[in-house]
Amino acid sequence: MKIEVTIAAPVETVWNALRDRDKIRHWHGWEYEGGLDEEIEQIYFTRAVEDGTTLRLGNGDVFAVEAVEGGSRVTLTRAPLGADPDWDAYYDDVTEGWITFLHQLRFAVERHPGETRHTLFYSGTGGRSPIDELDGLVNADSEIWYRSDHQLGLVVDAWGNGLLVLSHRPNGASMAILSVYGDTDREQLDAEWSKWWANLLER
Repeated sequence: MKIEVTIAAPVETVWNALRDRDKIRHWHGWEYEGGLDEEIEQIYFTRAVEDGTTLRLGNGDVFAVEAVEGGSRVTLTRAPLGADPDWDAYYDDVTEGWITFLHQLRFAVERHPGETRHTLFYSGTGGRSPIDELDGLVNADSEIWYRSDHQLGLVVDAWGNGLLVLSHRPNGASMAILSVYGDTDREQLDAEWSKWWANLLER
């Protein structure tokens, strides 16, 4: 399986965003206590092998960056099932994660090059999709950054031109990642979203 995004930036810029530890923090995953730096080290450096602008991860997934009209194409080719049996049960979850992260990569490079982001993360399982239940938490006319089978990414001006990623899987698993910039009041934002998320899961 392949996941592709086209980024309006030169190959050198995109490749640097994949190889500079600080810049990987601008798009990979979300912040959590004592974990993100170790996660980045393990995934992108400990067992990863570079070849030009191709990066093979320890689990067999491969990133390739190439020049195309309008910028660069990043292609992530997933390792086949069975390549890492310990992770086979999470294969679809990892695939969904890569979809999120590649679009966060494009957002970081195109909209916030070199800027520090901060994140809030929510997850849980329930019958209601957060994609259908925003209830005015963001502007109804927010720019759609991307849409996939199970995910929606929205640009949120109020968060310093931030990014909201929502997902809902057929098994009921839901997730929200809020990437915020500048002087956005994260404490207040977390209070609003924590309450909304708890209500969502109770419905």
